[in-house]
Amino acid sequence: MRLDFSELPATEGYRWLTATVTPRPIAWVSTRSAEGIDNLAPFSFFQVVCDEPPTLMVSISRRDGDEPKDTLLNLRDNGELVVQLVSHAQAEAMNASSASLPRGVSEFERFGIAATSSERVKPLRVVGAPVAFECRVAEIKPYPAERPTHHLVFAEVLLAHIDDGVLADTRHADAARLDLVGRMGGSLYATTRDTFAMIRPK
Repeated sequence: MRLDFSELPATEGYRWLTATVTPRPIAWVSTRSAEGIDNLAPFSFFQVVCDEPPTLMVSISRRDGDEPKDTLLNLRDNGELVVQLVSHAQAEAMNASSASLPRGVSEFERFGIAATSSERVKPLRVVGAPVAFECRVAEIKPYPAERPTHHLVFAEVLLAHIDDGVLADTRHADAARLDLVGRMGGSLYATTRDTFAMIRPK
């Protein structure tokens, strides 16, 4: 099969990209609005992009109807976020928080997701998340520049919370204990429990 993306409708391009670039880690992003409303939403266009300074990147699309999502609006207002990684045990709660709610409605409250205060930033942290990165926005980049369909958010990591229960030792996390979920195509997800090792050549 040969796919010419210049001839594909955007929805078909999306379907093929998300069905083949897998598994994709999920950023469960908490933010706070200028009015003090706490928001929580998952994004699978997500990755670590730099280690000096430690930086994550989340790509945020627009809502149906071409309106900006609450996460983006909150980041523009406050410039702070917490990126949680999602364990298998929290997959259902993460999925629930992907629902489109009216602006001003908190996913924490609507879906009963337990939260606690962060240390360096204002947005809340999800209780029980195996890993949570407290971050500040380094840059928000519209893409493509001439007709943005996404905004790339570069978030500098200030502080990480890692559950002691997922540690293999003082320097490593155990993939099976992390038990993270990643996004596959359609409604499918994968976990980090199925792993194998290879030694990188010198």
